Amino acid sequence: MYKEKVYKEKVYKEEMYKKEMHTKEMHQKEVHKVSKVNVSQCTTAEHDTSQDGLPQQQGIAFEDHAPGFELKVTALPELVTGRHTPDPLRFAFDNKASAHAGGSQQPISPDLFQSQFENVLLAAEKPANRCLYVHIPFCRVRCTYCNFFQHAASASLIEEYFDALVLELKMKAAQPWTQAAPFQAVYVGGGTPTDLTARQIARLGQLIRQYFPLTNDCEITLEGRINRFDDALFDAALEGGFNRFSFGVQSFNTQVRRKAKRLDDREAVLTRIQTLSARNDAPIVIDLLYGLPYQTMNVWAQDLTDFLDCGAHGVDLYQLIPMGSTPMMDLVANQRLPPPADTASKAGMFELGVQMMDKHHLHRLSVNHWARDNRERSLYNSLAKTSAEVLPLGAGAGGHVGGISLMQCRQLPSYFNAVRQGQHPVAMMMTMSPNAAVHASIKAGFDRGALSEKALNRAAGWDAFRWCHPLFEVWQRNGLVNVQDSYLTLTLAGAFWSVTLAQGLIQVMEQALTGNERLTA
Repeated sequence: MYKEKVYKEKVYKEEMYKKEMHTKEMHQKEVHKVSKVNVSQCTTAEHDTSQDGLPQQQGIAFEDHAPGFELKVTALPELVTGRHTPDPLRFAFDNKASAHAGGSQQPISPDLFQSQFENVLLAAEKPANRCLYVHIPFCRVRCTYCNFFQHAASASLIEEYFDALVLELKMKAAQPWTQAAPFQAVYVGGGTPTDLTARQIARLGQLIRQYFPLTNDCEITLEGRINRFDDALFDAALEGGFNRFSFGVQSFNTQVRRKAKRLDDREAVLTRIQTLSARNDAPIVIDLLYGLPYQTMNVWAQDLTDFLDCGAHGVDLYQLIPMGSTPMMDLVANQRLPPPADTASKAGMFELGVQMMDKHHLHRLSVNHWARDNRERSLYNSLAKTSAEVLPLGAGAGGHVGGISLMQCRQLPSYFNAVRQGQHPVAMMMTMSPNAAVHASIKAGFDRGALSEKALNRAAGWDAFRWCHPLFEVWQRNGLVNVQDSYLTLTLAGAFWSVTLAQGLIQVMEQALTGNERLTA
């Protein structure tokens, strides 16, 4: 694969050298023309709420917020612009550095955690979008690729945790901020929430519906694994009000699953998903990972076929990103497991996934999520990753509310102690960037595959889309985006690199809005 990359880069250099002198002059003229636009001629934003859920700015002149310098694309590193290559899908960047894009944040002193969070929750503010996240930090088995394992499942420990979680749930539900507006989506994740008993699952759903204001069409998701998820658990969840179920299948292939420490073989998983989907009581959604050890292109093609055959209502296609010290990487280092797929191979898997979904006419909800029918909305995923405020519940839960982001205590003794004393179990707290609305607009656009000029300018309060146009042009020449009719639309390669592109644009905008002309990202 390395030789293939070097060869393609060599071909590219030979082909592009002849064109470089001709295109360089035309490019510089175009960048100069776009960058010199007089932003003071732009109109003010309307006062309304957009379809993105972002509040529009009223009476704000664009020129009051625009940076006093032009965007110099020549000063941007390749980590932002990507590289010129005949194969941008595989080689525009070296790798995907993180799962999600985000802006800069400033740490808050631990002695201010309680007062800061209480001030936020005492304010009856009404954000356009809000979600609730509940964390169940237990797993019976740690998957080899997982960097988030917290606690081994134990019936007595889970019972103690559930009692503490109920205390926190009631405490946070009573806050003015919580009661000020309904929540559009609830997600109970982990860990393995389906390791709760049927009684606990039903009660958790009932408590959420009883104590939290929810929209009439609120999406309430229970995450889990197929192993041991019998009809009693399913019926209890439905009784509790859960109306969407997300299962981390990752791969149907028995060898891939066993090497990843996933429970059950292909036939058991496939049969159970088919049974749950056929009941038609609620949308059944599965996650598939690509790039796992032993997951060849043929295995991946069969994984996609198995999804299409299993009847599930939706699917997420996620790229494996080796992070931290996971058991998988330790096994690879000790030559007990073959390495996971490289970036170029994963790009090919993504391409096949997109082709398969298009061939069978599934509805694309985001760059990596598809729905078989209109019952599957993937509402929490689209909101929580972009514009919504997220109230966290449970040990290890994370969220962001009222301009602060926070992570709750991961260690159970600390969590139990805080909740029992009526305190918020906060382990880390950060002040979010004052440009968080701009970041949310960028993340929302890149997540769904199209960035709107109107939405970005509304969030920024100035003509940011036009100011960024020189960068967009570079991305377009690099085969990552198309810019037309007030929209930046991701190509296949751009969709694969969507998080990388979003992160680059956030860094560029952050430096622009803080007055830093030296755009080195």
